[in-house]
Amino acid sequence: MNPSVPQWRRRAISVAAMRALARRTLPRPIFDFADGGAEDELTLRRNECAFDDLDLLPRPLSGAATRDLSVELFGRKLSLPVIIGPTGLGGLFWPDGERAAARAAAAAGTAYCLSHGSVCTLEQLAETGVSPRWMQVFIYRERDFTWELTERAAKANYDALVLTTDNQMLGNRERDLRNGFTIPPRLALNSLAGMALKAEWLWRMRNDLKRITFGNYVRPGESADIKSLAGRMAQLLDPSMNWADVAELRKVWTKPLILKGILHPDEARKAVEHGVDALIASNHGGRQLDGAASGLDALPAILDAVGGRIPVLVDGGIRRGADVVKALALGAKACLIGRPQLWGVSVAGEAGVARVLEIFQQEIDRAMGLCGVTSIGQIDRSLLLKKRIGA
Repeated sequence: MNPSVPQWRRRAISVAAMRALARRTLPRPIFDFADGGAEDELTLRRNECAFDDLDLLPRPLSGAATRDLSVELFGRKLSLPVIIGPTGLGGLFWPDGERAAARAAAAAGTAYCLSHGSVCTLEQLAETGVSPRWMQVFIYRERDFTWELTERAAKANYDALVLTTDNQMLGNRERDLRNGFTIPPRLALNSLAGMALKAEWLWRMRNDLKRITFGNYVRPGESADIKSLAGRMAQLLDPSMNWADVAELRKVWTKPLILKGILHPDEARKAVEHGVDALIASNHGGRQLDGAASGLDALPAILDAVGGRIPVLVDGGIRRGADVVKALALGAKACLIGRPQLWGVSVAGEAGVARVLEIFQQEIDRAMGLCGVTSIGQIDRSLLLKKRIGA
C-alpha cells in the first residue's frame, strides 16, 4: 500500500464507499439535505433499483481489446457519457464547491451544469474557463428574472441552458423537516455541539458558513442574506408555467436548450415541436413528487415519442458504470449524476469529484470490455435481456 495515497482515496473504491465517507464527514442535517428525497422516498429508492430490473447479456467473444468511451453532444466530444448535473449549494459541502466540481469535470473531459441555487455566481464559475459549461434556470413568476438569468448566461458564454420543469412547487422533503435543516446552518450552541463531532468539516468551512448565499439571486445594492433570498426563491416558483414560456425562452436563447424533468411521452413530443434541443428524463432525484416514475423506467416511452429527432439524457440513481451502460443500451445519449459528485466534493473537494468520475470511467470501461463492445455507439438493446425490457 502506497503511504503517499490519502486515506480517503484508498477507501473510495466505489460511489457507495464515497457516500459512506461523506456521511462520516458531514453533519447529519447537511448530509441528509443532499442524500434525502421527498416524503416516504419511494421514488428516491426506485431511481436506484430500476437499474436492478435490467440484466446485461455479455458477448465476450466479440473482442474488445480497447474501448472508446467518448460521446458527441451538441458538436462537442465528451470523454465519457457522464455529466455533472445541477445540485444546489455546492459551496456548503466544500469551500467554493461548485468551482471545484467544475474543474474536476473539465479535467475529466466532460460537461458541468451549474445550479441556479449555487453559492458562486454564474459569472464566477465562467471565470474558471471550464468548458463545456451549462446553466440551469427555472420559469419564475417574475418572467423578467428568467430572461435576466438567461441573458447573463449568454453573456458569460455558457454552452447550453437547462430549463428544469419539475420544481414549480417545492417538494416535501421530510428529512430536512425532521432535522430542522436551515440555510445557513444554525450556529446556536446545540447545533454547534453536533457540528463539533464533524470537526474536519467545521474547520474547513469556518470562514465560509456565514457567507453562504445564493449567488445568482443577489441583486446589486441588496442584502445577500440567505434567509431572505431563500424566501424570495420560494415565492418565485410558478405552478402556472406552460409551453408558451418554453416557446419564449426558445426565442431568447439561441444555443442548445435542454428540458430537465420530462417523464411523460406527450411532453417529450411537445418539446420537439417547440424546438428544444435535448431532454433529460428525470424526477429531480426523487426530491419532488414521491411516487413519480424513475427516469430509467420512463426512458423507453420518451425515446419512442422523440423518434431520434433529439438526444435524450437520463439522471437519477446512477451509482455504477454498469448503470450507465444499461441506460445507454435503452437509448439514452448520456447520464447525469448529482449526489455522487456532492459526496465526492464533501470528502476531498476537486480531488473527490475527480475520483467519482474516475470510478465511473473505470466501471464503464470494464463493463464495455466484458460485454464485448469497443465504442459507445455499439451499446444498444442487444446487450439487454429481452424478457426484462418487454421485447
